[in-house]
Amino acid sequence: MARRWVILLHAVLEISLGWLAFGRILAPRDFYAPAYAVVPARGDGAALEQTVRALLWLRAGELRRYTVVIADDGLDPLGRAVANALVSREPRVILCPMGALTEYLV
Repeated sequence: MARRWVILLHAVLEISLGWLAFGRILAPRDFYAPAYAVVPARGDGAALEQTVRALLWLRAGELRRYTVVIADDGLDPLGRAVANALVSREPRVILCPMGALTEYLV
């Protein structure tokens, strides 16, 4: 019985390693132009931190390189404080007014 578990564990491990290696081989190496993830933010920025953290998690594997842009579309003081904390804490996260978004993306 224990031998079966060892064989099963070994098979799962081999499949997992193969999946990771295959994914790395097929993943694009670099973007040819700058890439941005734009997060429109309003009010108190209720889901702002969770959204930015999810984008940073995707970026952490280095498979995708992009700048996270928090576009201020009417943040109140609490929301602006959350956005400023994210900008000061995380590299390649910027805050800009929604109206000036195209200036930041060039």
